[in-house]
Amino acid sequence: MKNTAQAARADAGRYLALCARDARFDGQFFTGVTSTGIYCRPVCAVRTPRPENCRFFDLAAQAEQAGFRPCLRCRPEVAPGQLAWSTQDATALLLQHALRLIASGAEGAAPVAQLAQSLGVSDRHLRRIFEARLGITPLQYLQTQRLLTAKHLLTDTTLSATQVALASGFGSVRRFNDAFARQYRLNPTQLRRNSAAPAPDAPSGQPQPTMALRLAYRPPLDTAALLGFFATRQIPGMEQVDTADGASVLRRTVRMGSGAQACSGWIALRFHAERFHPERCELLLEASDTLAPQLGAVMRRVRSMLDLDADPAAINARLHADFPDGNGLRVPGAWDGFETAVRAVLGQQVTVAAARTLAGRLVARFGELITTPWPTLSHLFPSAAVLAAASGDSLGQLGIVRQRQGAIAALARAVDSGELRLEPGADVERTMSQLRALPGIGDWTAQYIAMRVLRWPDAFPAGDVALQSALGVRQDPRPARAAEAASAAWKPWRSYAVVRAWARGAAP
Repeated sequence: MKNTAQAARADAGRYLALCARDARFDGQFFTGVTSTGIYCRPVCAVRTPRPENCRFFDLAAQAEQAGFRPCLRCRPEVAPGQLAWSTQDATALLLQHALRLIASGAEGAAPVAQLAQSLGVSDRHLRRIFEARLGITPLQYLQTQRLLTAKHLLTDTTLSATQVALASGFGSVRRFNDAFARQYRLNPTQLRRNSAAPAPDAPSGQPQPTMALRLAYRPPLDTAALLGFFATRQIPGMEQVDTADGASVLRRTVRMGSGAQACSGWIALRFHAERFHPERCELLLEASDTLAPQLGAVMRRVRSMLDLDADPAAINARLHADFPDGNGLRVPGAWDGFETAVRAVLGQQVTVAAARTLAGRLVARFGELITTPWPTLSHLFPSAAVLAAASGDSLGQLGIVRQRQGAIAALARAVDSGELRLEPGADVERTMSQLRALPGIGDWTAQYIAMRVLRWPDAFPAGDVALQSALGVRQDPRPARAAEAASAAWKPWRSYAVVRAWARGAAP
């Protein structure tokens, strides 16, 4: 009876959010409308259904398993994902980790058995947890993620069905068509004809986007702070933040995949001004056509890089009392884990400007040349294989001191060999232990990498001088211990507390 009453109260709250079209709940639940057989986001602009016709689901996969099809208007595939972390029981944490692995694409097209192995459990146990807690299997969740990615690409791009199938993680076009027809009762061509919208025009004088996709987030989002973080660290020849003439664009060169799946190109992230799109909490991802084979993975990386799946309400509930001015701040992520780790090593005990200078020299010397529509974007960041083979003398000529030469070489060898995985979904404790075991990498660097690369929301570089100053413990006899003690109240969102503390310390 208690659970039934709790569920009724939760559904009543969700219906109120649906009536208000509250973007803060976007992606937190989906509404299946029994009278239409369609499921929608809370922000859908269609007429609000009657409460007796609504069924609420935590995940899109649950709605699809119940027989509902995604709305062509609000497009559930555009919604932000869920990034919930809490001090729940071990089973709930295991389930969250599995969902994160699948949603991030870290396991690619791996079968359930391989996913379970990476989590340290049997595939039978993993299926049992999914079915008991969510009412779906891991394969059903994975299949929904692939189908929604395919729907996203079909709607926003002109990629062929074959390209969409492969970019979405399907092993063949036949499997893609079968799954699509079975789940949506349409073939891909019909969906594209019914829902395709013209791509947005680029501003005058700018190259026309080859592919442009909408990505949603939950408000608030401090766009200026996020772009400011990347702007102060942008590497010449590889990154560019443009805020001139009212524009808010982040551009960079990128490399994706390996072996036969390798490709490279550029992306541009264009933030919509809220005064022009007050009803939308979205940005536009533009990508070169050379990235088409990996476009599904590109979308996932961008979401991680910009922390678009963060839940400000849950984070603010823990942090707002101590950091009332940081509600819209996100934890800036990484496009590439190895790249960010190298940049973290270069940034040890030097200013941000000095680290940027060293990184620029590294890219100019070892980075691969690439052609883009912008002359200022001309290089890719050096691969792990290239830096693993670089001599100490060649690194020293760039002004990189001997200790950091050794750290970069060891890091590059570990990543190139596959021994070290630097990506969202990697085991946090194991990865941090591996990092600390490398020469020249201490706890500060490991925590920083965990925060930005592994996307661990509870990372806390207690030894960071700027953080200690912002927390007012710099003069303490043991400032790192004092910072650690002060952070206990902010778990499990200490990474966000770090960003807010840095912002507060930088304020005049």
